[in-house]
Amino acid sequence: MLLEGSCHCRAVRFSLTSQTPYPYMLCYCTICRKTDGGGGFAINIMGLAETLVVEGEAHLSVYRARLEPETQPGGDALSEARRHFCALCASALWLSDPRWPQWVWPFASAIDTELPVPPSRVHMMENYRCSWVTPAEGSEDAHFGENPAEAIIDWHKRRGLFDPA
Repeated sequence: MLLEGSCHCRAVRFSLTSQTPYPYMLCYCTICRKTDGGGGFAINIMGLAETLVVEGEAHLSVYRARLEPETQPGGDALSEARRHFCALCASALWLSDPRWPQWVWPFASAIDTELPVPPSRVHMMENYRCSWVTPAEGSEDAHFGENPAEAIIDWHKRRGLFDPA
């Protein structure tokens, strides 16, 4: 599925192909909830890095989160992940990681394309959820205190939602 996205001020626009376009995984970790708009969680989608096309690259900035010693192994170091955002309006756009150069993870909040509705959701890193955030519960929702073992691609494949095109 071709996804198109942008920042709030439209200085940065991007497109990429996603084989896993369902925005199903809500991450409550400290990094995600603080860098993606303050809504209590972030939702990432996965796309093919080789298909990422960016307009307005001059307005991009990158943030590498500091890992906290009490919550992250190897803490008090910088995360390998790069969070790309608009330097003008501060919209979170996508995450990339040199450990997995074939993928890029756009934030669902930056996608302008109508996304498919997931049949269920995964709530992850709930050990770090703010007390004022109450996850909406679906009958098929799964909850994890830390990272679930199932990857984005596996979740889509198991449900017959993977698009190999």
